[in-house]
Amino acid sequence: MSDELGSATAQKWQRQPQKRPITTCNSSRITSKTMNWGKSIIAVFIVFAGFIGSLVFLMSRQQVDLVRDDYYQTEVAYQQHIDRISRTARLGQPVEFTYQPDRQQIHFLLPDGFQRGEIKFYRPSDRQLDSFVRIESGPGRQWLSTANLAKGNWRIQFTWSDGRQDYFVEKPLAIQ
Repeated sequence: MSDELGSATAQKWQRQPQKRPITTCNSSRITSKTMNWGKSIIAVFIVFAGFIGSLVFLMSRQQVDLVRDDYYQTEVAYQQHIDRISRTARLGQPVEFTYQPDRQQIHFLLPDGFQRGEIKFYRPSDRQLDSFVRIESGPGRQWLSTANLAKGNWRIQFTWSDGRQDYFVEKPLAIQ
């Protein structure tokens, strides 16, 4: 009987085909789910090269002016400038500039012993807007118009002499 049972079971299993799990491979689904490193690296290089190229393009269009054409000669004479600044610092009365935007004027008081001087309105962003004003009068209150100056940041550079020594002072000015 056991042989009959064994052979009956064996026949039963032989009649039924073995069931295996069926896997379907859809190639479009597999490639969309997995990352292709080669394409990703090339894409990163292309984006990086585009970024660098755009930076080079923007920087080449930027206006780059030297602050001065004669910068080398200016650097050689810089010690004299340092001496002027230190003499100005030792003065008893500092030079003060007061900007009055409603009148578009600058008010300043000339130091004692003043004989001659020059005020430079220096525009850091565009040297073509720089302007000079010579002053020949003695000490006292002075007014200068700022109506012809463009709005923005300026520096007032005042150089003067008392007949024996030169002095220098620089003050910021914001015209609105």
